[in-house]
Amino acid sequence: MTTALAQGATAPLTAVRVTVEVTARQRLDVVAVLLTSAGRVRSDADLIRRQSPRGPGVLHRPATGSVPQAITVDTWALPRDVTRVLVAANLADPRATFAGAEPTATVRDAATGRVITTFTPPRLQRETALLVVEVHRRGAEWKLRAVGRGYPDGLAGLAAEFGASAEEPNTAADPRRAPAFTPAAVPPPMPAAPPRGTLDKGRAKLVEDGSVALVKQGRPLPGPVRLAVGWAPARPGHGVDLDVSCLAFDARRERLDTAWFMKRSVFDGAVRHLGELPADSPDAEALDLDLAALPTEVCGLVLVVNSFSGQRFTEVHGTYFRLLDPATGDELVRYDLPRTDPHPGLILAKLVRHLSGEWVLTALATSVDAKTARGMVQPASRLL
Repeated sequence: MTTALAQGATAPLTAVRVTVEVTARQRLDVVAVLLTSAGRVRSDADLIRRQSPRGPGVLHRPATGSVPQAITVDTWALPRDVTRVLVAANLADPRATFAGAEPTATVRDAATGRVITTFTPPRLQRETALLVVEVHRRGAEWKLRAVGRGYPDGLAGLAAEFGASAEEPNTAADPRRAPAFTPAAVPPPMPAAPPRGTLDKGRAKLVEDGSVALVKQGRPLPGPVRLAVGWAPARPGHGVDLDVSCLAFDARRERLDTAWFMKRSVFDGAVRHLGELPADSPDAEALDLDLAALPTEVCGLVLVVNSFSGQRFTEVHGTYFRLLDPATGDELVRYDLPRTDPHPGLILAKLVRHLSGEWVLTALATSVDAKTARGMVQPASRLL
């Protein structure tokens, strides 16, 4: 049985990807606003709506026939500096109000269509825009809150509360231009997350938190890839003993399996740990990944490195990972660790399967006080 939320109530999200449908007796425009912990948008791109339907981890779905407008939020794909996603609605008719036509939000598991909860705000008055629900992060958990706060001056009033202004487009200059959503000058917006690229322009060099979709010309890479890791001792003559592992998670961030030097093959060989590479190899250890062969329940892979002997990463320099085409040896993606910390564990990268089915590789640099892959499970799940 589906439980309806009361205004102000909070419920845990029971799915990684959720779709929020908003319906009413009047024609609506549904929007999403991405906010940082400062309660501010970062840039114009943080307003997701019909005119600009895609953002990092957020997708606007237009109404078609009996299917209502909706916002889909993929919590795994949201940038780390985004802590709240607001789902709002404003009336398409500027002369109308929500009085007597309160909208209903239906929150569904995006993967199955199962209804998680619903929310209808109390009776409204002269409001022309409404902040309906909010998806927000508390620690490592994502939750849903029923808001139902109205604004009498439409989207402009809603935007102003979060330090932004909604400007009308200059249709005389360019009738195709969507209305702007510009951060206010004071306080300044937080910097945007590094952009997500593709492999269309060849080799990608990542920065920390930078991402690349493993697609070329709109298609997934045609075959398996190799994820190789390398490092060197900080002081010549001092050996370094590190172990590379790959943790696999499902849509609920529960660990499914781990590929490591004691378990070389998981998921019928879709992930294969190659162990220590020969001395003449430029890399230290590597894994072969056949992403297309992974079971559908595998939604995320996390690359971790540990020192069982307790060596710290301050004893290592030049740590990197690179993604290769194992058939040709061509380097597709490279990431050089920007810093080292005095911990024996390191989360180096994550691979996340998005709503579209594409896999996105993100470079990380998260230190963990753990000597084995087992100690990395919870910290890794929180980064998905």
